[in-house]
Amino acid sequence: MSNPNLTFACELEAESLAELFAGPAVIAELQALKASVSLGMLDLSPERADVIRRLNEAGVPVIAWLLLPKEQGYWFNRNNAVQATERFREVRDWAADNSLTLVAFGLDIEPDINEMTAVMSGQWLRVLPTMLRRGFLPERHRRAEGLYNALVGEIRASGFPVESYIFFYVLDDRKAGSGTLQRVTGVVDIVADREIPMLYSSFMPDELGPALLWDYVQEADAAAVGSTGGGVQVGDHTPGDVRALTWEELERDLRLAHHWVDQVFIFSLEGCVRQGYLDRIKTLDWDAPFTLPTEDDIRQVKRLRRVLQAGLWMSAHPALVLLGLWIVRRVLFGKPQARRERLPLDLEPELEEIPEQS
Repeated sequence: MSNPNLTFACELEAESLAELFAGPAVIAELQALKASVSLGMLDLSPERADVIRRLNEAGVPVIAWLLLPKEQGYWFNRNNAVQATERFREVRDWAADNSLTLVAFGLDIEPDINEMTAVMSGQWLRVLPTMLRRGFLPERHRRAEGLYNALVGEIRASGFPVESYIFFYVLDDRKAGSGTLQRVTGVVDIVADREIPMLYSSFMPDELGPALLWDYVQEADAAAVGSTGGGVQVGDHTPGDVRALTWEELERDLRLAHHWVDQVFIFSLEGCVRQGYLDRIKTLDWDAPFTLPTEDDIRQVKRLRRVLQAGLWMSAHPALVLLGLWIVRRVLFGKPQARRERLPLDLEPELEEIPEQS
């Protein structure tokens, strides 16, 4: 089995980014791995330009991972399609003005960070009505999808391929032919050149994380694994609140993903550097045997996905669901009988006796 094509995500502010790349060691490790870097465009600072320039000189491909200010939602969703397009143009022009080479643009499709902050801080009732209302407004969602697909076209017309980073539940929403879950969460569905489902087992229940990764990755052409640490702060929740993968867990996830796909995305570069994982990945024997998730865990994941997809399908076809329930009622209970309204006993007509035939 050949080694996978690795991409490391890096999501650091300017000062921390400059510190990470202060010496030659990290770039040398990336060169040895023949890896790419998806660099979060948190700002357009001289420090970020310097890091990209050094990666360019070392032959390490750089993907511009587009992000917005937090007050605009940070990640891309149905609320900020216009700002997303403006951000692409800013980064494209900034890269050209600074003679920086970018190999692609990455669109991070996730719910609004302000809504996630409310949910994670226990104020979910404040945003729940808005989220539920969106589920019944498909036309506005389709307009947002149209704007994002126009953005994809503009990026391609500028000479760049497009990557999309998506939540794995989008695969279930598509399979069910629904879109309900995407509308409720504000996530838009776009057609990218490389789609990367985020299959971070550290964000999942310990016993089901590997099984979820194993099941979903079979439907993908690329996969993101992690987290090894790092990431944006969501409200009062810091990146450290999410448990970083141990080396044994990361190695397991890398092997599970690479069994099905050749494009593996690792979140994050800074976490791998902090824990000394880059050198271990470099010496990893990708042909070595590995342990699969248990059959019970795989069956449980498949059951959960079937239930989710069934619920999503029903949410998209309420008329058919109601018709089906009506048909079942008729089959089980027959045609409803008209009830005969009885009169008071003293007013009921007496029945004449029928004489016996001789």
